[in-house]
This record gives sequence, structure tokens and C-alpha cells, in this order.
Amino acid sequence: MSLEMLQNIWFLLIAVLWIGYFVLEGFDFGVGVLLPFLGKNEAERRTIVTTLGPVWDGNEVWLLVAGGATFAAFPEWYATLFSGFYLPLLLILVALIIRGVAFEFRSKRGSATWRKRWDAAIFVGSFLPALLWGVAFANIVEGVPMIKNPAGGSLYDGGFFNLLNPYALLGGLVTLTLFVTHGAIFLALKTDGEIRVRANKTAGQVGLVAAVLAVAFGLWTQFANSNNTVVSWVFLIVAVVAWVAALGANRLGREGWAFIFSSLTMLGVVSFLFACLFPNVMPSSTVADATLTIRNASSTEYTLTVMTWVAVILTPIVLIYQSWTYWVFRKRLSPSQIPNPEKGSLDLPHEVSV
Repeated sequence: MSLEMLQNIWFLLIAVLWIGYFVLEGFDFGVGVLLPFLGKNEAERRTIVTTLGPVWDGNEVWLLVAGGATFAAFPEWYATLFSGFYLPLLLILVALIIRGVAFEFRSKRGSATWRKRWDAAIFVGSFLPALLWGVAFANIVEGVPMIKNPAGGSLYDGGFFNLLNPYALLGGLVTLTLFVTHGAIFLALKTDGEIRVRANKTAGQVGLVAAVLAVAFGLWTQFANSNNTVVSWVFLIVAVVAWVAALGANRLGREGWAFIFSSLTMLGVVSFLFACLFPNVMPSSTVADATLTIRNASSTEYTLTVMTWVAVILTPIVLIYQSWTYWVFRKRLSPSQIPNPEKGSLDLPHEVSV
């Protein structure tokens, strides 16, 4: 294959990795944000956390692979992105670390204070990435201040607060509300009893807010972005139709279909963003020559060829394993299935919940 074709393929593959991340980690973040609100007692909160127990760490693999693929396929993009967006990406990383620790530690002790603090960590560790990923992607699509690097490539020429512009903050609210709705639909699919009822109601309410914000963001992006195409319009329409179908299915109590359609919405949203971006990977809002594209930011033909073969061999294995995990843990959960929810796994016999 030619270098140009390989560059196109890897831009597409990175988009696919982000689709997987938004679909899987999206509901993951949504469940974490909803934990303090939908869980009214420890049995319910432990049930909510248990829905994520077998899958949350596997969902994060999509982010790791997306980051690794960007580093290997488009090193100039990776370098400029991670240096310019250093602080928000660091906040996301810290939040993900705290969140992972909280999942592992919250049920170790029976102390109510102990669990409450870890629940707060899960909430914050889910809320920040859900918001900041939207801020980051909105800035990438809109373009950021950049200058030419005398040593080659481009450099980000703004500060942290440049990233917190109205358009980017709207993008953050869009991903936050979409993920919360996606998470509520997942909980309605995976639980039974009162949690299911509350999750179904929450999905309908937050989903309407997400719809308004997403339409406003989509239209703003289309009309303000000179790179919009028929393809980006198609993906925007797909996202809107799928979201309407998801909310309709949720209202009818068809959680399986609602989750499928909300997942299709995530596919449409990420595809829309990448369609608005192509062939750029890091547009400059100040110096046109500083814009990074898939042509001037990519690795060599040899590197992309080797990566393609690695992806062809390993990607099916990852998909099969993760599909198997979801199949094994597909049944609904309810608080009645959790014996002694107040007891921690490391409690001594004489210890009681306080």
C-alpha cells in the first residue's frame, strides 16, 4: 500500500478506537457520575458498582490503544497534543487513577465513612474525564493557537484558559450529558428493581438535555467549521436519529434497544468529529502553515506498514476477549443478590459499620 493510503487507514483506525472508547467507557463514566444519586443505600450502591466490576478496566484499554496508535502513526500530532493539552490531560489521567483505586478499595472496609469517600472519588473520577474529553475534542476540531517549530513540526501557542472557550465548554457539556444518559441506560439494562426504575427515568430526563446541547454543538460545528462536508452532515444526522430512537426505546422500557441506539449515537458523534477534522489532525487557528495534517504529522511508510500488520493480528483477539467478558457477565443484578452489603472484605470479626 502507498503511504497516502496508510495514512488514511490509520486516521480511520484511530477514529474507530475512539468510537470504542466513547461507547464503552462512556457508559462507564455515566454510571460513576450517577452512583451517589441512584444508589439510595449500600446494597444499591454496591450493585451499581458491581455492574462495572468485570468491565471497567477492559474499557480503558481502548484509550491506551488510541494513545499508542496516535504516538506511533502520527508522532507530530501526539507531541503537539500532549504538550499543548498537558494540564487537562494530566487532570484526566489523575482522575482515572483515583477512579480505578476507588473501585478496588471502596468495599474493603465496612465503614460508611470509608465507602462515602471512595464513592465521592468515583464520582469525581468519572465526572472530570466525561467533561474534559468533550472540551479537548472541541478544541481540536475548532483549532488552537499554534506556531511553527524551528526544529520541525508545530507548537501550541496558548495557555490552559484558551482551551476553556464557550465552544469547548459546550462540547464538554455534550459529552458529559451523553455519557450520563448512556450510563443510565446501561444501568436500566443491567439491574432490576428500584435502581432500574430510577435509571430509566434519569435517562429520559438527562437525555433530553443532552439532545438540546448536542444539536446546538453540532450545528455550531457545522456552520463555523470551514472543513464541513456532506459526510459530516450524514454522521450528525445519524447521531440525532439514533439518539431519538434511544430515548424512545428507553421510554418503552426496551433497554437493550435503547443501549444499542445510544451506542450508535456515540459512533455518530465521534465519526462526526473526525469527519470535520479530516485531513487535519491538529488545526491551527492562528498560523495556517502550522496546521498538522495526516500528511505532515505521520510516521514513515515502513512504520505504518508494520503497525497495520500488528493491528490485523491483535485487534480480533482483543474484540473476541472483550465480547466474551460482556457475554459471561450479561445477567441483571439486584441488591437482593448481595449478601451482607455492609460488610467489607477486610473487616475483622469484631468490627462493625460506622
